[in-house]
Amino acid sequence: MTQNPQAMPDAQGFFGPYGGQLVPPELKQCMDEIAAAYEEIVKRKDFQDELAALFADYVGRPSPIFHARRLSDQLGGAQIHLKREDLNHTGAHKINHCLGEALLAKFMGKKKVIAETGAGQHGVALATACALVGIPCEIHMGQVDIEKEHPNVTKMRILGCNLVPVTRGAATLKEAVDSAFEVYLQDPVNTIYAIGSVVGPHPFPMMVRDFQSIVGREAREQFQTRHGKLPDHVAACVGGGSNAMGIFTAFLGDASVHLVGVEPAGEGVDKPGRHAATLSVGKPGEIHGMKCYVLENADGTPAAVHSIASGLDYPGVGPQHSYLKDIGRVDYQSVDDKECLNAFMTLSRVEGIIPALESAHAVAWAMREAPKLGKGQHILVNLSGRGDKDADYVARKLGL
Repeated sequence: MTQNPQAMPDAQGFFGPYGGQLVPPELKQCMDEIAAAYEEIVKRKDFQDELAALFADYVGRPSPIFHARRLSDQLGGAQIHLKREDLNHTGAHKINHCLGEALLAKFMGKKKVIAETGAGQHGVALATACALVGIPCEIHMGQVDIEKEHPNVTKMRILGCNLVPVTRGAATLKEAVDSAFEVYLQDPVNTIYAIGSVVGPHPFPMMVRDFQSIVGREAREQFQTRHGKLPDHVAACVGGGSNAMGIFTAFLGDASVHLVGVEPAGEGVDKPGRHAATLSVGKPGEIHGMKCYVLENADGTPAAVHSIASGLDYPGVGPQHSYLKDIGRVDYQSVDDKECLNAFMTLSRVEGIIPALESAHAVAWAMREAPKLGKGQHILVNLSGRGDKDADYVARKLGL
């Protein structure tokens, strides 16, 4: 039976056949306690008031929608609009759920928050939120990403978090998740694992989506107020998928809105290990405590992945995205590294906005599709983060 996408997950944390809690019994009890605490805290007016005040006065919400007129004119065809999550405090959408998770940890009396990070945006946002509420923070980050995303590494250390380099395997996001989970399992009673996307065991895919849904609620109201209609297309990059679920959630019931999740094709989806287009090429499997689409090797282990954007190189994906693919509500496409770099530089030089490499995937899709669409069409892109962290890397890569 098909579930209503707006009434998910079920009580066991499933989005259709995806999600759940594929964890050891002792960890399931901890997950259930987190779920119960979350269900309690979100009903409390004092929590909602505190979170709303922090969104307004600390994060700087609502984030605006910017009409990229010069880019639209240059491309011809549809008009491109950007939901400016890059203007949030800490430079990305990640602060939205990190504040919620830090307040939840405080409410539960946890002694430490543990997390992983890829591009470093989740790490910076969580270190920021933990500094704000006064809880120690430990972030696990792949050594490759540490070297690539040095500005965010520096910020995390300034903010007081304990940064743990992960050198095993490919030394990127999957290994950082593995490492953080192992440490969390050593003391799940006194610590909480603040997952950085809509992935992992229940309740995290639901909880992170709920905290991120402010993006879509704002965007829907803002766009309707300004244009008297909804956007024709809403696009967002997808790695684990938090920024995409954040903006998609408000539009799931609007059949007229084409929702597009843009995955990293890396060096080509025909090159195993050199892309991270999980929904485009993967198949249903299990990873990190959930059922979802997974890129796997022949022996069933998670495959090596690659993206120029550190925050997207993950072999799994959020279970709700997996379900939305199966029912055809979201159109999942991919953009390769070259298209991403081109979008990064074009948006920077045409509109004066330097996007995160992750977000540049969604911009690249809009640039590719806009010329094919009529001038009366509107594309809304979730510009999930700014490119400060990527500027030095891109400059070196392009010889600037």
